Amino acid sequence: MVRISDIDLIKELKANARVSFTELARKYGVSEAAIRKRINKLIEKGIIKRFTIEIDMKKIGYDVEALIGIDTLPEKLMSVIDDLKEDDAIESLYASAGDHMILLHIYFKSDDDLRKYVKELENKEGVTKVCPAIILSKIK
Repeated sequence: MVRISDIDLIKELKANARVSFTELARKYGVSEAAIRKRINKLIEKGIIKRFTIEIDMKKIGYDVEALIGIDTLPEKLMSVIDDLKEDDAIESLYASAGDHMILLHIYFKSDDDLRKYVKELENKEGVTKVCPAIILSKIK
């Protein structure tokens, strides 16, 4: 019987979250029940937060992918973050240290849509700087 580490199991699920417990059990020489228990334990511990999918957004009409750095007045940081949390268009939202106070990952149908969105951000109360970066390709 081969021992499987949590890290190995997590890597398998990151590569394909739809892989069956039976397939994993066969690969690692353990029972399907053992795999199920290990995955449930990882979920209970909060190590696995959710199972998700990766979408090719260009194939559904979103041709522009961007990371946008935002700086705010210090006293407005939390209110800007709270406002951005309500924006369903934002793929990911981060509070950060470094070049910008807030980072967001977002998709747009066109360059024009990106420009309009940046203008809206610049006009938000408390926002002092908006720095968009267009992602050309995902390397890893």
